[in-house]
Amino acid sequence: MTVKNLGKFTLRYRPYTLTLKHVFTVASASRSTTPVVLTELEFDGVTGYGEASMPPYLGESHETVLAFLDKVDLSRFDDPFLAEDILSYVDDIAPGNTAAKAAIDIALHDLLGKIMGQPWHRIWGYDATQTPHTSFTIGIDTAEVVRQKVREAEPYKLLKVKLGLNTDKMMIETIREVTDKPLCVDVNQGWKQREEALEMAHWLAERGVIFLEQPMPKGQIDDNAWLTEHSPIPTVADEAVQRLQDVRKAFGVYHGINIKLMKCTGMREAHKMVELARALDMKVMLGCMTETSCAISAAAQLSPTVDWADLDGALLTSNDIFRGMEVVNGKVTLAAATGIGITPR
Repeated sequence: MTVKNLGKFTLRYRPYTLTLKHVFTVASASRSTTPVVLTELEFDGVTGYGEASMPPYLGESHETVLAFLDKVDLSRFDDPFLAEDILSYVDDIAPGNTAAKAAIDIALHDLLGKIMGQPWHRIWGYDATQTPHTSFTIGIDTAEVVRQKVREAEPYKLLKVKLGLNTDKMMIETIREVTDKPLCVDVNQGWKQREEALEMAHWLAERGVIFLEQPMPKGQIDDNAWLTEHSPIPTVADEAVQRLQDVRKAFGVYHGINIKLMKCTGMREAHKMVELARALDMKVMLGCMTETSCAISAAAQLSPTVDWADLDGALLTSNDIFRGMEVVNGKVTLAAATGIGITPR
């Protein structure tokens, strides 16, 4: 573990690798592990925990995150409550590196919540009883494995299905052999023609799919807007919306947005994205990468204010090293602990 004494702050960080219970396949790739970097930010004897998770499409790695964290120098700050100043400084260190920035952001929020003696959903004024159910993700696979995954997801009320290859209808039909639970689908930009996408949207709606995530490449703005205008189910932007400035660009192109801490630099910006999306009367989904319960619990602090949650990232792994947000009968259930609500295992 790297330890940096930065004035009144101490920053610690180390690489870690999450192992997935099943090979995870989406339209663009397959993987069985996810690299993460775990952070600790200490001030006056209180420690906050953070995390960077780097699935391949983000373009970050153990090496890039560690190199970014090596550049962080908080010695100019003597008050952790100057969060806007601190996180603006971190954001300005270098472009991109959103997961690395989230690792600092989450740790700082956890630290501040512990100092205040409150979990962040209470600091933001959210009712913990109003959390949504989380979806459970079924990656692209053979019919046999898909059936197995659906059976493993028995406690969940909503299933999220990865599509975007030539097996799309097989995936849905196989799931419908096992369950009639509502579904949402994530195409990960896998469809290319808007007419075919609309045909699939109608086919999916007839089979109990309630919304459609990132159906076509994010660069096909006019095609996605046309699909949104004609689709019988809501469309949600994922790859098309990374940070705050992207929310307004998605207005009129999609019905809603998917916010992920690793895309937007953490809790500070995610909170602003929720507020802006609501002002634009857009739907809001709260998503995740494959993460430990650290980053999942940080995101979950926002969950009482969103329409949909996809916070199963830690549940897909076999070596989570934190306890935090739990799924009880399919529902996001926030821990009473202060900060982001986690404890190390």
